[in-house]
Amino acid sequence: MSLKSMTGCGRGEALAGGIRVDVDLSSVNRKQFDVRVNLPRPLATLESRVSEVIHRKISRGSVIGTVNVTVSDKVRLKGATVDMEEARAYVRAIRKAAAKLGLKDDLSARSLLYLPDVVQVERVPSDPEKVWFLVEKALNKAVERLVVMRSAEGKALEKDIAGRLRKLEELLSRIRRLAPGIPEKYRNVLRERLDKAGIQIDSSDPQFTKELVLFADRSDISEEIVRLESHFKQASEILRSNQAAGRTLDFLCQEMFREINTIGSKANDAAVSRCVVDFKAQLECVREQIQNVE
Repeated sequence: MSLKSMTGCGRGEALAGGIRVDVDLSSVNRKQFDVRVNLPRPLATLESRVSEVIHRKISRGSVIGTVNVTVSDKVRLKGATVDMEEARAYVRAIRKAAAKLGLKDDLSARSLLYLPDVVQVERVPSDPEKVWFLVEKALNKAVERLVVMRSAEGKALEKDIAGRLRKLEELLSRIRRLAPGIPEKYRNVLRERLDKAGIQIDSSDPQFTKELVLFADRSDISEEIVRLESHFKQASEILRSNQAAGRTLDFLCQEMFREINTIGSKANDAAVSRCVVDFKAQLECVREQIQNVE
């Protein structure tokens, strides 16, 4: 089984040195590859690397996700800093205001904790390189689990598509059996019409023969049948391969639609037309399923 669905989800995590990274990914159908992963602002520069890691395993579909970084209290407090310039500015302004208002100057070191943006605690490491190895580890886990889920759904899709393709081949076999009798049917219909019109004509009449030859040539669908058989063979090979198959199968479906439309317009036969209608309906179902394939 080689097909992969484009829908699924995966989660990965990594922990080291008091820093935990959690990655959540999900994917849905899309003709091309697209990725949007929300990163904490200090890690925004890792966006391209995150996309590259995902693209290694996923070639088609829209992938969305989030990267969350949690830092332990010990690590967070260890990275606490005091903005000295900000603190001096606050203290000067507060003391100046206190003197003008006749208030007691009771500022202490504890007061710094209540001044906005003076004491800063590092909730997410400011250096992306320090946490990239954790982000990459968690991301790889999430991608692997996403791929597993896409592969599991792909097996069900492949089974359904293969079954529908077999039905299409059966319909084509029916059309192949009907094709040789089409000129003879036309000959009989033409003879009946001439008889009803009271026109007597010999079967060996050159004009009559010419009309039958022209019709046989116009209604010849052997080339279209051969091309459809070739498309079925290619589809079968693709289903057995290990390559991303969605785009190729979609192209083959378009070609099959083109060939079966030509058969319907050339054959000019009620029985073949019924097969063509059934063929198109079944092929549309195949195409809808292929929209879910990577």
